[in-house]
Amino acid sequence: MTLSIIIPVLNEAANIGAALTALQPCRARGAEVIVADGGSGDGTPALAQPLCDRVVNAPRGRAVQMNAGADAARGDVLLFLHADTQLPPDADRLVLEGLAQSSRVWGRFDVQFGGDGLRLVACAMNARSRATGIATGDQAMFVTRTAFEQAGRFPPIALMEDIALSTSLRRIGRPLCLPARVTTSDQRWRNNGALRTVLLMWSLRLRYFFGADPDKLARVYGYR
Repeated sequence: MTLSIIIPVLNEAANIGAALTALQPCRARGAEVIVADGGSGDGTPALAQPLCDRVVNAPRGRAVQMNAGADAARGDVLLFLHADTQLPPDADRLVLEGLAQSSRVWGRFDVQFGGDGLRLVACAMNARSRATGIATGDQAMFVTRTAFEQAGRFPPIALMEDIALSTSLRRIGRPLCLPARVTTSDQRWRNNGALRTVLLMWSLRLRYFFGADPDKLARVYGYR
């Protein structure tokens, strides 16, 4: 199997160089890296071009951008990575070998935060994901192309696209939960406070579960 790493971006000029530089060892081992840009106005695509295999332009929206990246990808396995999340050094091997040995068709990594603290929050996120079989985008979800299409791809919604896709994938099979950790930014948690952020996330997911409009949830979250 071959791996394609798809990164949705919007105005990530300050971070995209470091994010893509960290993926160069994976590229050297054969992984494809695709940046799906949602209309950046800060030069992100030009900065990304020398460090990835392809830059794809798409309408703004993380779900739409990731689907566009998947359309352009050549890999048998698709890994969706946020620009502020860093994979472990041997992520490509862990994903491909893990799927092959487990006969699973999708999965995710455990997560940790880049700054000090929040270890309990990360542990709770990882434990909840194992118990529910639901993954979030911060956990660098990966899926075979066949299962991605079978699950209906990312629905074109403004927020909770990761929850929606993993819910559909869970009907196909349980996820492969890799204990290796991706490292994601803790900026939102620092800015808003850990307890407030936890309560916000749980509130958004509960409201989504009961049918709230994802566009309205995105505005509450501050994504739009």
